Amino acid sequence: MDSQDSIEKAAVLALVRHARAEWYLVSQLLDITGSATRALLGDWTGFEPEELRDSIETQSSIDADLDEYMTMIAALDERGVSVITVLDSDYPSNLRLIYNRPPFLLVKGTLRPEDDRSIAVVGTRKASEEGLELADRLSRELATSGVTVISGLALGIDGAAHAGALASGGRTVAVVGTGIHRVYPSEHTGLADEIVAAGGAIVSQFWPDAPPTKWAFPLRNITMSGIAVGTVVVEASNVSGARNQARHALEHGKKLFLVESLVMQEEWAKRMPSDPGCGSSHLSTR
Repeated sequence: MDSQDSIEKAAVLALVRHARAEWYLVSQLLDITGSATRALLGDWTGFEPEELRDSIETQSSIDADLDEYMTMIAALDERGVSVITVLDSDYPSNLRLIYNRPPFLLVKGTLRPEDDRSIAVVGTRKASEEGLELADRLSRELATSGVTVISGLALGIDGAAHAGALASGGRTVAVVGTGIHRVYPSEHTGLADEIVAAGGAIVSQFWPDAPPTKWAFPLRNITMSGIAVGTVVVEASNVSGARNQARHALEHGKKLFLVESLVMQEEWAKRMPSDPGCGSSHLSTR
């Protein structure tokens, strides 16, 4: 990584730090400015959200921020973690198309162009045996067909999805709700290592040591929907994060597939649009 590239990445991180709750606006700002360093210096031509401008302009020392984040980027690189920002050509193409995309990703392992052909397989942590078997089978079939399986590394359906893809020799990517240096749950530390060793990736949009929080996982679901071309929900209750991801998939204009047994059992699934023209369809598993 050359020094200018490192400075631009550090500038993106500095912008996100000061944006706080308006973090997603940083991606929109960078689409217009084309440079994080120019944005830090006040070149916001064509972009006027006052709440973001006010938060960025309160920073006390741009140079100190850049030094801090360049040091962090170098430390991440030593641990095999890449920083990919919306300014980079290797930022996931599907994710770039959604309005609430994260300004940066931390990636352990490898994202590849073929990951543009990916499906998220998600569901509840408290899965039934039938649900686990179905997630495993669907993921094996997707991976065997050359589709990258995206999931969230959680217990239950997510774990079965990753394991099924790995068992078939295919690709899988985990989008996590913690910092890249943490594995949550800890029971999936081995699974995370397997994903990376097999050529896949662990992806986080949070600071490296960020702990699991109740607000982080909904953001993770947004990103997981954005990376994939569609989402399959296997099992999910009314309060499951997978239900939220189903909603995000439709908002993002992605395909949504609800397995037949889910539609039969859950009222929220019955109320989802079932017309494929609306982006959603019911998936028979027979």
